[in-house]
Parts: sequence; structure tokens; C-alpha cells
Amino acid sequence: MPKRSLKKSNQHFKRAVKSIPLGVASNFRYWGEERTIYVKKGKGARFWDIDDNEYIDYRMGYGPAILGYADDRVDAAAREGMEVGGVFALATELEAVVAERIRKMVPAAELVRYSITGTEAVISALRLARGYTGKDSYIVVEGGYHGLHDATLWQAAVEKMGPGDRVPPLVPYSEGVPQLVKQLIHCVPLNDADFLEDVLRKNGDQIAAFLIEPVQGEGGYYPAPPRFLSEIRALADEHGILVIYDEVQTGFGRTAEWFATDHFDAKPDIMAFGKGIANGFPLSAYGSSKEIIDNWPPGSHGTTYGGNPVAAAASVAVIDTMAGLLSHARELSAHAFSRFNELADRYETIGDVRGLGLMIGVEFVEDRESRSPDAKAFQHIAAHAFDNELIIIECGPDGNVLRFIPPLITTMDELDWAIDLIGEGLDSWESR
Repeated sequence: MPKRSLKKSNQHFKRAVKSIPLGVASNFRYWGEERTIYVKKGKGARFWDIDDNEYIDYRMGYGPAILGYADDRVDAAAREGMEVGGVFALATELEAVVAERIRKMVPAAELVRYSITGTEAVISALRLARGYTGKDSYIVVEGGYHGLHDATLWQAAVEKMGPGDRVPPLVPYSEGVPQLVKQLIHCVPLNDADFLEDVLRKNGDQIAAFLIEPVQGEGGYYPAPPRFLSEIRALADEHGILVIYDEVQTGFGRTAEWFATDHFDAKPDIMAFGKGIANGFPLSAYGSSKEIIDNWPPGSHGTTYGGNPVAAAASVAVIDTMAGLLSHARELSAHAFSRFNELADRYETIGDVRGLGLMIGVEFVEDRESRSPDAKAFQHIAAHAFDNELIIIECGPDGNVLRFIPPLITTMDELDWAIDLIGEGLDSWESR
């Protein structure tokens, strides 16, 4: 149990569970009857629960709060956006302002469309590719995650691989996903161009797009090898398919550049953005060349809330503020990687430290020889962190990878405190 009181959160849980499954709006917010907390307010890298306990949060709402909670500049802009009004289902000037800024940063995005969630942006990007190519199927990468939609809500079931299988079979993440959808999906391993070429040789006339995260998020924070991205680009051009980069998690400074694509020579045809684009205000977007996106027929894309003046105004402030923070993000990234690699030298439980920028994954294993995933080690370390008022979360199919995603405004002292605390958890785990 935490050393602090969670009396009010426990009481509120008993109230909320009568009206909401598990007492929370998303199952991922449920941490147990006596450990589920309810937020009172947040500021910067910190938030306070309704018991007035203070936490440093390196979970950041799964990434949207790229500038931390309640950033003064972003919130002031959003309030100005409120003065414009609510949702008109008509355009405002702010839509163009955000799009102009994205165009300057992303050569592939000559024109931009808006949605609300990252899921919507990715699905719209996929629909755009299908409409442009006239083909229905698409390729995803083993371990990739692209949102909560039937077309993308699939995962590779490694435990179901048979003799001779080069990739695991796909299974839906959730009940209710039609099995028929799987007929449209081709899954390829990360960094196997020969396998990809074989898939395209057999099915290229049916495939519209290759959908990939430049750095896998839920899959375990694996960066795509630059050579593989170049091979994808060449094979896609050869077979007449479009390359879509899902930058919902990696975009807007998370990798210490504006976008992950800035780290690579190979460029996509379409990009999807979300999360950090408006620092938590609901907005997402996707963009492509004028040739691809300009001839959408009526009804191909529509949104009631996308590009609304509140979120658009917030996004302008995010982009303008971010320009002065990227150098700080690079310093934080270099320091965090150095500290985690020092821990890896000391603790056999750490099997790998990987990622890009401030999207860092620390993999926990039973031993380095077998590299067997050790989710219990993560759970122990996360519980130690929580008990000492640090919030961290896991990723990866086995739940054994710490995803370390501090906001770009965090201080070096906060970063060191968090890594020291993780080190304490490792120490107590290995000395148990």
C-alpha cells in the first residue's frame, strides 16, 4: 500500500463504481480498488489527487501533455479560442494557421485535414490511401499499434506461432472486432525487407498502403531501423503503394525533433499526427501531398469537432512554444539515456535501453542470457515508484517495458529524482 492516504480516492471509487465500470472511464485508469486515484489538478510535470498527494507524472496521459499540464501559454491561447465560440461546423481562421505551421515543418504535408483522436487521424489516412490507389488491403508491422478501430485493432499473437511461421498470426485486441477485417491485413516483421518484398510480389496489386510507426509505441519502443524505412520507401514506389507514418505518439517534439521522420532520410506519402499537437486539447490531423489529398470527393472526410477554435488556438501555442524547447529536450534525452545505461550496467534485470529522444523504453528481463520478459519486475518497480509518488507505465506485448515519457518542460532535477527512484526499485527487486 502507498505510504500516503488515499482515503478520498477510495471513497470516490465506491461512489463511481456504481455508475461506471471499474469506477473509471477507461479500464487503463483502474489500478485496483485501493490504489485507483482521482486527479484534482495538474501543473507542469506534476499533478495532485483529491487527497492532495503530489506526484511527478512521467506517464503524461499517454503522451498528449508534451509541455506538461496546464501550460500557461497554451491555456491562455485556448481561452482566446473560447472567445471565438464553440463548434460551428464552419471554418475559422485558426484552421489555416495551424495547417500553415505544419506545412512548414513537414514537407510531406502540403495539405492538412483535422480530426479529434489519433485513431481517427490514422483511419482517415488509411482511407485516403485506399481512395487514391483504388486498392483495399494494407500492410502493418508486427508489434505496431494504430488506435482503437476495427481496421487496426489487431496484435501479433507470438504464442500462437507454428513451425516455420515467420510472423505470428493476427488476433484482435478486443471482442467485437469482425474477423473478416483480417482478410485485408498483411503483417510483416520489423526490419525484414525480404519478407516485405515477398508479400508485395504476391499481393502488391491489392495493397494500398504500408502503415508504420517510426518508433513503436505500445509494441515496446522499438525505433524503425533507418535502412528498413529506406527499403520500405523503395519497394512502395516499385509496387505503387503509399507509405503512411503514424506519428501520433512520436510527433510534436517527443523524439526531441519536431517529428520522428526528421531523424530519417526516407519520407512518407501521408503522415498522421495527434497527442502532443495541442497539449491535451482534443485535436489530431493528417497530411499529404496536394496530388494525393486534394481530390477527396464529398463525404470522404468530415468532422464535427476537428479543428475547433479552442484546440486549434492551443495547437498554435504548442508549436510556437516548442521551437524553444527542442534543444532542452535533446539535453534531457542524452542525460536520461546515459543514466539508464548506467543502471543497465549495474542491474541484470535490465535487458535493453532503447528509443528515440524522450521516448525511452527500458526492458526488464529475467536474465540477459535468455532475455525472458519479466513483467513482475516492472510491476514491482512501478509499485515502488507509485508508493513514492512517481507515475510510470509499461508497454510491450509482455508488459515488461517501462515507457519513460517525461514532458519537455521537466527539469534535470526531476529527471534524476525519477531515475534514482527507479534504481531503488531495481535494487530492492534484485536483492529480494
